Amino acid sequence: MNRTAATIALGAAILLLTGSGCSATPHYAPPSTTYYISPDGDDRSAGTSPGEAWRSLARAERTALEAGDKLLLKGGALFAGSLTVGEGEAGNAERPVVIGSYGGGRATVAATDSPGVSIYNTAGVEIHDLKVTGKGSSFVRDGGINLFSDLPGSKKLDHVAVSEVDISGFRAGIAVGGADGSTGFKNVRVSQAKLHDNKDVGLLTYGPDFNADRPSYAHQNIRIERVEAHHNSGDPKTTETHSGNGIVLGGVRDATVRDSSAHDNGTRASAESPAGPVGIWAYDATEVLLEHNTSFRNRTGTAVDGAGFGLDSNVSSSTIQYNLAFQNDGPGYYVYANKKNGAHRDNTIRYNIATDNGRKLPVNGALAIHGEDIRDLDIYQNTLVMSDSPNGPGPAIRLREGQTGVTVRNNILVTDGAPLITAEKGLEPRNVVLQGNNYSTAAGSWSIDWAARTYPDLDAWRTATGQERADGRPSGLSVGPCFAGGELPGIRSAEDASMIVPDCTALAGKGLDLRALFGTDPGTVDYFGRTTGTPPPVGAAVPSVTD
Repeated sequence: MNRTAATIALGAAILLLTGSGCSATPHYAPPSTTYYISPDGDDRSAGTSPGEAWRSLARAERTALEAGDKLLLKGGALFAGSLTVGEGEAGNAERPVVIGSYGGGRATVAATDSPGVSIYNTAGVEIHDLKVTGKGSSFVRDGGINLFSDLPGSKKLDHVAVSEVDISGFRAGIAVGGADGSTGFKNVRVSQAKLHDNKDVGLLTYGPDFNADRPSYAHQNIRIERVEAHHNSGDPKTTETHSGNGIVLGGVRDATVRDSSAHDNGTRASAESPAGPVGIWAYDATEVLLEHNTSFRNRTGTAVDGAGFGLDSNVSSSTIQYNLAFQNDGPGYYVYANKKNGAHRDNTIRYNIATDNGRKLPVNGALAIHGEDIRDLDIYQNTLVMSDSPNGPGPAIRLREGQTGVTVRNNILVTDGAPLITAEKGLEPRNVVLQGNNYSTAAGSWSIDWAARTYPDLDAWRTATGQERADGRPSGLSVGPCFAGGELPGIRSAEDASMIVPDCTALAGKGLDLRALFGTDPGTVDYFGRTTGTPPPVGAAVPSVTD
């Protein structure tokens, strides 16, 4: 193994993952070897059976792992040091090197001043059933499981799978990085992982700086499923960038985060940083899908971010759908672009739920859209509820300048007496259009703040701005949504999501037919997987009762 690769740092990155058939000549795979490591072993042994196990990770590091080899650590035991699969090792997606445990339970790789497991300039590796812990400078600079390529050109290293792992004590729990050009990894799977008590992030993918004129992505086909990223606290001394994130996708094409959660991150994030942490978000990426996830109680030390989910700078052709965000310091969902380069475009946010967000920063609402250049963003069939926070009330949606072709349709917007929408000056219908939404306040008077004017009802706002008109007729409603959990549902877990299901028919079938009117494919099911019908209801959920 290549020991030097185990010291690859994440500093620059965070500042910113044979068919069978008949043949005349049969194919025979070369032989493979299974190596064992046990506290009761002996580094002078062959290492090729439990009875002849090695004793230390250092002994394993002296042996090159060929395609098809396995390196198994005795379950329940702790092994000090680190492991590296380096350039020239592994390399075959169909015959992966496997690193895991044997004999019941998970082995622990306890690293000090290094990554726990490094994959450097190679792939065809599977890692499973391990606990990986770090201390010393591991917490400052390293990834617990660290994938990194700095090969020349644009080669994508094929197949890395990580499953059933518990990782803590590093700068990043799992990091997938690429250096020059668009070199990186493809077909990376992370599943059933607990990533906690790391400094900056639970899981991170990253690549070189983004070039909007010639976009390229270090990694492709990344799948993250059933991952829990929690209590990644952030660094109060970090003043240059964000710290304390859950799951971050950067430098990727075709990535999915599904059935995962990010919670209680960012609790020690710096108050001096220009950017704050977020639960689950993407940047410098295309074809990203975030679905069926929960993000809650994420914090920020500064006056920005702290959101549940986000599409940040240079994200295109991506979707956030069927997610739940609650009790975050910032908005449940946000969209942001930091440059006028046309790279933030063609994204969708649909069938999501947000309740009780903005606990620290209510001004940003349940959904915030802002930045230099956001193009062609579709927001529909969401339920966005803002209750009064310890820092005051906030809107359901906050709109700022820098948008073109943004549509907001068939959403339920509820506030606790605050303006339902706050919008800056300069937003004409060509910038953002709202149609078919329901606007409701649980307390206080109804209002929308638009371009420095306050409107007291839907008709007055519609007449003055041209919003809430569709197919030549007035659209939009202002009725109580009849949530099962009351006017301001107090969601505290994913199991509580049913509290936002309407138990009356006021909004049943009252949504706009998005396909017929606008050519938008709205899908066929709501947040809970129930058929929406045509026309659909307003909001993320089909009512529980019918006429």
